[in-house]
Parts: sequence; C-alpha cells; structure tokens
Amino acid sequence: MNRTYISDLKLGKDILIKGWVFEMRDLAKFKFLLIRDVSGIVQCIIKDEKLQKVFSELSLESVVEIKGKVKEANVKADISRKDVEIEILDLKIISKAEKLPIHVNEKADVKTDFSNRLDWRFVDFHKPKIQAIFKIQNVIENSFREYFYEKNYIEMQPPCIISAASEGGTELFSVQYFEKKAFLAQSPQLYKQMLACSMEKIFTITPVWRAEKHNTTRHINEIRQMDIECAFMNQMEVMKELEEVVQFIVKKVLEKCKDELEILGVKKLKIPKGIYLDYETAIKKAGGKVGEDFTPEQERKLCEMYEGDIVFTHSWPASIKPFYIMPKDEKKDAKLSEGFDALYGGIEISSGGQRIHLPELLIEKIKMKGLNPKNFEGYINSFRYGAPPHAGWSIGLERLTQIICGLDNVKEATMFPRDRDRLTP
Repeated sequence: MNRTYISDLKLGKDILIKGWVFEMRDLAKFKFLLIRDVSGIVQCIIKDEKLQKVFSELSLESVVEIKGKVKEANVKADISRKDVEIEILDLKIISKAEKLPIHVNEKADVKTDFSNRLDWRFVDFHKPKIQAIFKIQNVIENSFREYFYEKNYIEMQPPCIISAASEGGTELFSVQYFEKKAFLAQSPQLYKQMLACSMEKIFTITPVWRAEKHNTTRHINEIRQMDIECAFMNQMEVMKELEEVVQFIVKKVLEKCKDELEILGVKKLKIPKGIYLDYETAIKKAGGKVGEDFTPEQERKLCEMYEGDIVFTHSWPASIKPFYIMPKDEKKDAKLSEGFDALYGGIEISSGGQRIHLPELLIEKIKMKGLNPKNFEGYINSFRYGAPPHAGWSIGLERLTQIICGLDNVKEATMFPRDRDRLTP
C-alpha cells in the first residue's frame, strides 16, 4: 500500500500514513493519537486491545507507521483535520523518541526560553508554528524567482569568498585562503554589477556575512540576500521592480499559505502599495535630522503613517551611501545620491540605487570613503569596456519573512541563526 499524506485523506478509504506522534490520550477503553506529517495533523483512534500494548510503548514525537480506515470525525479537534479521523488497524513504531529536551506541543501552556529553543533547533522544527514560518519562507523565495524568471532575468551565483570589502564601513569575517588572507562576502554587489554590464538583467539569492557586533531582534550575521541588478535603469525604475516583486510575493503567500498564516495568527497581511518620498521629506516626517540615517524608532514611525505599505525614501545624501552609489548628475561633489532605502512593516527591507559606471568617478568616490582603489582594480576596470548605467537593490530573505509572518525576532525566521554568540547547531 502506498503512503497517503494527511492532507489527502478521503472518507471511507483504507490508508497507510507515516508521521510523528504529536499528542497521546488514554481514555481507558479507547486510545487517541494526534499524528503529524508535513501536510497536517489528524486524530487517530485505537479500539483494538492488541494494539494498546504498542500504544503504551509510544512517546511524543516518535515516528510511526499506521494502517487504518478513514472515518467521519466524531471529535472536532482544534488543530487537526476536523472532517475525518482514522481508526487504526495496525500500528508500528519506526523510531522511538527519547524524552524531549523542549516542549513541542504548543497547545499546552509551557513557555521555553528562546535561546534554549535555538540550542535544540532540530527539535523546535517539529512544531507546526515553526514549520509554518519556513513553508511561508519557501513561498517567498520561490515567488521571488518566479517573478524575475518571468521577466527574463538571469540568475547568477556570485562567489562567497572575496579578496576585499564589497562595501565600505562594514566589518568582514576573514578566512585563510591558501597562502592569502581572504574574506567571506558581505554582499554580491561588485559581481552582480559586473554581470549586469553584459547580461543586462540579473538576480541572485545568496548567503552573505556581516561581522557587525549587533545583538538586536533585527540583525543576524549570516543572511540570505535576494538581489537584482539591471542595466539601463535608474533608482526610480528599480524601486518599481521592488514594489512589484513584494506585491507578487505577498499575493502568492496569501494564496498558497492560508493555513500557515492562520497558525501564526497573521490577519492583517495585505498586498502593499509603494509610497515614494524623497529623503529630506521622509526624515522630517519621521522627526529625524537631515544628513543622518533613520533610527529604528523613526523607521517604525514612518511605516505607521502608511500602515501595510512599502515606504521608499530616495535621493539620499551621498555622504551616507556606499562608494558605488551614483552621485546626482554624475558629479563627485554632489550632496545627493541616486540611492534609496525601502521600509516595510516598521523596518528597512532593502537598500539600493543607481551605481557608478564611470571608472574615474568611481576611483574618486572610493578615495573619498577612505578606501584604497588598488583593492578594487578588477572591479573598476570592469567598467572600462562598455559599461552602461545600471541600478539594483537587495532584500534580506529572513527579514522579509519576519515581516510577513509578524514575528518579533529575525532569528525566528532563520533556520539556523548565526549571531555573535551562536555557531551551533
């Protein structure tokens, strides 16, 4: 008999299911199990006395194989399928679980310290709520790819080991690369520009590393980054691409993840629209000072003014944008740049803009940021052989997941988080 997934159970059928014991109830005459697989949870009932000995050997999260008959549900269980239940005709223990180090059944009022949950992350993944987060993240990632494949973008795979900083001002993790010192990539920035200058429209989903000593609910040190880079586009045009891809992603999540959103208690998710504000207008609206970055409180305040929408703040001061962002009118001493940020759900989800494609201007801007042009020779020289104007941006996959799922901490949206203190599991 072939395996049947819980989501596919049909009334009256003889079935074989495989999954985990989520809950056990002993009611003297009858024994009840809630069994979970990747598609859902179903209530199962044992009436045969011969099988009750096997029931007595079970433990929570043991892996079992069940043969049985699908019947109409008599008890409307709150987290399992409400239309059917299974009368167990045969029960086999495939793998017995030892006593659980953390609580998995979230019906019970037992709170586990978040750090302890991360210590036992592989057990934490047994929870329907945690699985819901990463099922949604999977839809986010696939929708991002789908959107850009449909628009004929090329997916690239940038290197994750680099010889010098991709962006000024961000600390790097160093690695020993044979006889040389190298670094883990903090961004695919320089490489996606190189490719866009020949293949026009590219995107990537890639890990990056930031050696910043943050300890907040918004930061991790290893990130999955979703980037695009487009030739013959300016900051306004790539902002529109960002608006539309987030709209596409949210639409797909709403269509495909109804059960997961319900498990997470997400009720106010809507397809956002883009709000476009120049930097000076935006910083004043948020109560900040012109010439400074937004504080987390100011980002939240600005988003609250346009609840549920994406707030684009464009034409930032050149002094607080990376060296590769084009200054206004291609003038090295311009006060403003062709750079922008995007805020969504109270936090920054993206940063980008038009890049410098003129080698001599790029050299000047590198020097102005206190960096050595010699460390960027290959990058600079790539623009000497027919480089068009181009623009792009990046979105953090985990941060976008955090917003869509309504989570308090980006680590909740990270399968195996890496921060200042955590390297395992």
